[in-house]
Amino acid sequence: QVQLLESGGGLVQAGGSLRLSCATSGVLFRINAMGWYRQAPGKQRELVATITSGGSTNYIDSVAGRFTISRDNAKNTVYLQMNSLKPEDTAVYYCVADIQIRGPWSPTGRYWGQGTQVTVSS
Repeated sequence: QVQLLESGGGLVQAGGSLRLSCATSGVLFRINAMGWYRQAPGKQRELVATITSGGSTNYIDSVAGRFTISRDNAKNTVYLQMNSLKPEDTAVYYCVADIQIRGPWSPTGRYWGQGTQVTVSS
């Protein structure tokens, strides 16, 4: 069974940095796009950054230039380096992965991590 396990969240002061990791475990054929969402209290979940299997990246405007998404395909792991953190970055961060389980003909399913809390104090 495929699972995504996040780590690296915590409490940091404004201007500080954190690095989130998300490791994928289980038997699978291929991981396509991976990404990070976040959800702040009382707000809708929003897509923060994505990375394709080839390494192309996209970011929402509010984190562009401060956050960097990367992945290690050999380890089936995606990272989110967060610099110059602001209080408005406070949220639960979720990793996602679009995965084909059985082979190239199998459908792609979206898998979610359990979430990790990031709190930025002012």
